[in-house]
Amino acid sequence: MRRQGTSRTARGWTALAACAALALTGCGGGGGEGGPPAGDGTSAGPGVALPRLDGETLSVAAVWTGPEQENFTKVLKEFERRTGATVTFVPAQDPIVTFLGTKIAGGQPPDVALLPQVGALVAAVRSGWVQPVGPQALAQLDKNYSAGWKTLGAVDGTQYGVYYKAANKSLIWYNAKAFEAAGVHPPKTWKELLEVADTLSASGTAPFSVAGADGWTLTDWFENVYLSQAGPEKYDQLARHQIKWTDESVGRALTTLGQLFGRKDFLAGGASGALDTEFPQSVTQTFTGGDRPAAAMVFEGDFVAVNIAQTEAKVGTDALVFPFPAVGEKAPVVSGGDVAVALRPSPGAQALLTFLASPDAARIQAREGGFVSPNKAVDPAAYPNEIQRSIAKALIAAGDGFRFDMSDQAPAAFGGTPGAGEWKGLQDFLANPSDVAGVQARLEADAAKAYGN
Repeated sequence: MRRQGTSRTARGWTALAACAALALTGCGGGGGEGGPPAGDGTSAGPGVALPRLDGETLSVAAVWTGPEQENFTKVLKEFERRTGATVTFVPAQDPIVTFLGTKIAGGQPPDVALLPQVGALVAAVRSGWVQPVGPQALAQLDKNYSAGWKTLGAVDGTQYGVYYKAANKSLIWYNAKAFEAAGVHPPKTWKELLEVADTLSASGTAPFSVAGADGWTLTDWFENVYLSQAGPEKYDQLARHQIKWTDESVGRALTTLGQLFGRKDFLAGGASGALDTEFPQSVTQTFTGGDRPAAAMVFEGDFVAVNIAQTEAKVGTDALVFPFPAVGEKAPVVSGGDVAVALRPSPGAQALLTFLASPDAARIQAREGGFVSPNKAVDPAAYPNEIQRSIAKALIAAGDGFRFDMSDQAPAAFGGTPGAGEWKGLQDFLANPSDVAGVQARLEADAAKAYGN
């Protein structure tokens, strides 16, 4: 992935972090738009032209569940309406490369898959599973995406993927009533965050709901601490395994994170409770229970809003957000994303990639909340509240000056496999934060094997 200079990167992160501090408004919903198919075989009215695909059936695989899956299904329904195709969503399991390998071995690969890791894209291309992006989808990418997002979807100079969904994974959401009851305010530094946690704990409310059962959330915790503390150059080096996980900078970040993970009273249910908590529950238990929620804060990206919507809490009043506090000189912002790839050489698969690369598709899901698109042609007015509009604007304004989720850049065996690699190493760390050196050694052994060096 190409990088801009450090100064531009810092400005991009600062802009994103500043946007997250804005007051939120309630989330709303909405469906897609577009006229009926035209007689010449393309969609009528404004928007991307799509071929007629009457009688064609497609399947689309992704690891999305719950509201995220439901909202994406609305995008697929609009694709069906415009093309006449029939599209089925196939729920996938992590690691998705293993899931797809099983499907391909059985002769039944999905037509399109959305991969949540750069490493998964590289592995799928190396295995010969993925079709290059066709000319219509390439035209949409050239028109609507910055060079950085296009590069992330390319392998060895060939475009294989379309980044449909992005995320700001450097936000801490909080229960407004719990903060008010304890008399605390959003912190700006790591030291202030620990002080706020102390006060919340003394008030009788656990400060944090940590989704330790889902190892990917723990990698995001580490990445935010590491990026802010070690800086972007070290971050890039560790992401490429150009420095070892036994490096002093990694030990320092783990020690810092252990200041939070090592306090049982800081975690809802203690360390064992956190290790049993999956991501959706980590959000909902923070915003249920009235004046006595299980925890006052939950860390994760803008997509948390989708899970908050499953509670009675209102985003903007009951549920508020602040940027991940600065551990070093600058507050971090880590971005993630899901890349769409074609696994079958069919007109339908290429048409769907074209649709997903257009603002038409992103506009539909943006209205539902809990979604940010890297597509610069999406009108900010499509987002349902000011915080999401601001995050989307800042993401686009950052251009190529951003840092992508480190674990998603790694080979899936290290950065994207439940019960293995980085996910398991950080779960072990959550269980025993005092064993910094031991966790570093295990992480390095797993990384060396996965990276092949």
